[in-house]
Amino acid sequence: MASPSEAADHHHEVNHDYHLVNPSPWPFIGSISALVLVIGLLFWMREVSGFIWVLLAGVVGVLYTMYGWWRDVVSESAGGDHTEVVSKGLRLGMALFITSEVLFFFAFFWAFFWGALVFPDPATVEGYNWLPEGAHPVPTWDIPLLNTLILLLSGCTVTWAHHEILEGRNDKARLPLWLTVGLGVIFTCFQVYEYVHTIYHPAGFQISSQIFGSTFYMATGFHGFHVFVGTTFLAVCLYRVYKSHFKAEKHIGFEAAAWYWHFVDVVWLFLFCWVYWWAGNIVGVGH
Repeated sequence: MASPSEAADHHHEVNHDYHLVNPSPWPFIGSISALVLVIGLLFWMREVSGFIWVLLAGVVGVLYTMYGWWRDVVSESAGGDHTEVVSKGLRLGMALFITSEVLFFFAFFWAFFWGALVFPDPATVEGYNWLPEGAHPVPTWDIPLLNTLILLLSGCTVTWAHHEILEGRNDKARLPLWLTVGLGVIFTCFQVYEYVHTIYHPAGFQISSQIFGSTFYMATGFHGFHVFVGTTFLAVCLYRVYKSHFKAEKHIGFEAAAWYWHFVDVVWLFLFCWVYWWAGNIVGVGH
């Protein structure tokens, strides 16, 4: 008969390829932080005095959770917990997440095309125009074209960095990653400039400017947020490259960032072709 200590050792013996995570405080901390963040946003919308402190506490809590949770994931990977089976699960999880993001943008495009091609019935909605009266669309071949070239170039540089990591050259991956992060920042700066110019220009339009304005800012704005997230993701990968975290045979963190960045590139191509180019040159049903 085995002694209590032997039975305990046998209980903790790992004889499978799956990772059973240890108890973690991050789900609890993250949920509380998210709740505080939502309350802060509601206070802001309701113009409650002192909302900024509640909102700031929620943002700090969410950022702290993200840092701590992903730090633990990196430590688990370095400790050998991410076996090949676990790695496949992580890749599948990222693929499903990107799929959900595709459906997220699909909803915006659905609303966009519905507003442009279906709505409204001229007999029931008087005076409706696809492009708000007196407004002009964003010039397609100006900042939108430049941002398209920037994102396409960034897709090349992130692929270059991936190739270097596959060859086991973390030091050689630094330059293309720096370029990718820099291009992401430049894209965001140009989009902010475009928004300011479009909103405050006499012939511009706002998010409240009928369906065109709503779908334009929702689709391009959420894409801009995804660019910000992707740039941050790649900046973290850049830090990890300097720490030589990635190996030729295992670099799931970078793969996830690269997949996400390519997804951002593809979505922008759809936005450029349909929202900037096509939509600014059509006449809505209500005209």
